[in-house]
Amino acid sequence: MARDTTDHTPLTSVEEMVAYIAKGSKPEGSFRIGTEHEKFAFFQNDHSPVPYFGERSISALLKGMQEKLGWEPIMDGEHIIGLGEQSGMGAISIEPGGQFELSGAPLETLHQTCRESNQHLAVLREVAEPMGIRFLGIGGSPKWTLAETPRMPKSRYEIMTRYMPKVGSRGLDMMYRTCTIQVNLDFSSEADMARKMLVSLKLQPLATALFASSPFTEGRPNGLLSWRGEIWRDTDNARAGLLPQAFAGDFGFQTYVEWALDVPMYFVVRDGRYHDCTHITFRQFMNGALKGEMADWQPTLGDWTNHLGTLFPDVRLKRYLEMRGADGGPWRRICALPAFWVGLLYDDSALAAAEDLTRDWTYADVLALRDAVPAGGLNTAIAGRPLLDIAREAVRISSAGLKARARLNGEGQDESIFLQPLEEILAKKKVLAEEMLALYDGRWNRSVEPVFDEFQY
Repeated sequence: MARDTTDHTPLTSVEEMVAYIAKGSKPEGSFRIGTEHEKFAFFQNDHSPVPYFGERSISALLKGMQEKLGWEPIMDGEHIIGLGEQSGMGAISIEPGGQFELSGAPLETLHQTCRESNQHLAVLREVAEPMGIRFLGIGGSPKWTLAETPRMPKSRYEIMTRYMPKVGSRGLDMMYRTCTIQVNLDFSSEADMARKMLVSLKLQPLATALFASSPFTEGRPNGLLSWRGEIWRDTDNARAGLLPQAFAGDFGFQTYVEWALDVPMYFVVRDGRYHDCTHITFRQFMNGALKGEMADWQPTLGDWTNHLGTLFPDVRLKRYLEMRGADGGPWRRICALPAFWVGLLYDDSALAAAEDLTRDWTYADVLALRDAVPAGGLNTAIAGRPLLDIAREAVRISSAGLKARARLNGEGQDESIFLQPLEEILAKKKVLAEEMLALYDGRWNRSVEPVFDEFQY
């Protein structure tokens, strides 16, 4: 997230919180695609991580991008921590360990999404190459220890860094040593949101398997295909993972709000200063828990918006739905991840077919799959059926959905062309992590150093 929200509108009731999310509903003709991707910054000469400070640094990259793009700087005190396009059409931010993130504009087609990512990377290379900096597109830091990983001077990250070890064993790894590709998608109504939430929660472990690309940690194989997926199993289970409420049949905006109210907060922002609020839930905040601790203790709409952005379920609900299950990856996967979900969720026939595919899956089934895929990838099963078979069917449905959308590029190609990386995986019956491990045992001569050369942007 590039920028925390400041909105001083008083917040006095649960109904207002529900209404805030409900206003995200829009007609299908206004549906958009917002793609986010993160990558690790490293020095080409020795594959070391890029610090925040210095002439060759994360801050220098941000300032260089500002000069090239003309975007507005986002500051945390004296430090530049991101850039925002002035009309809200995209942002650049930094994750805790210096991972460089593009939060793309809400776009109409996947052709535009892919072009946006390509343009971003081209400009970033112009800025980075004179500094000897490159970017690695995989899901987990393959070499650096947590101690070797730089820390960004961002106030919310200081609060999270103190809090994470109290609520899980892997929160700091999540913050500092993982990268993802995500897509944000719209809904037309509460019922449409609930359908898409359930289908995408059920299929999120499949996305973890298909996009698995984090088999190395601290210079050696970690025994997993998606180390990032494993990390999310014990990061902060009060705010992360599956949402059992979505499987109950009566899920809606208020259901999500009631769950969110009982999740501990991270912070509130007052006069540009971050106040640690990890000792209370948002419900307690609404009931006056900060009265006496700070002058402006009353909850605001900005506080609620920020809280929604600090929840980490596999599918996150704001005024849109965020698909959060995939590892980061090479450039073609930045296009493939949104293509997979757009094809499934933005065509009525495809969404109905995805519902049929997953109809009999229980919460327990999906949880067991979520637990299994970090190690097993596509070599796992759900409800007695091989995940590889499910993957073939899901990609087929997605392709049909994209063809039905009939959004064509200048060469007359529809958006299903962006599923090609997934179709290659299914043909080979191997995910990227498995190919990386084979390279490690083969021509990489049991070294992770070549990953920086072969999977850089």
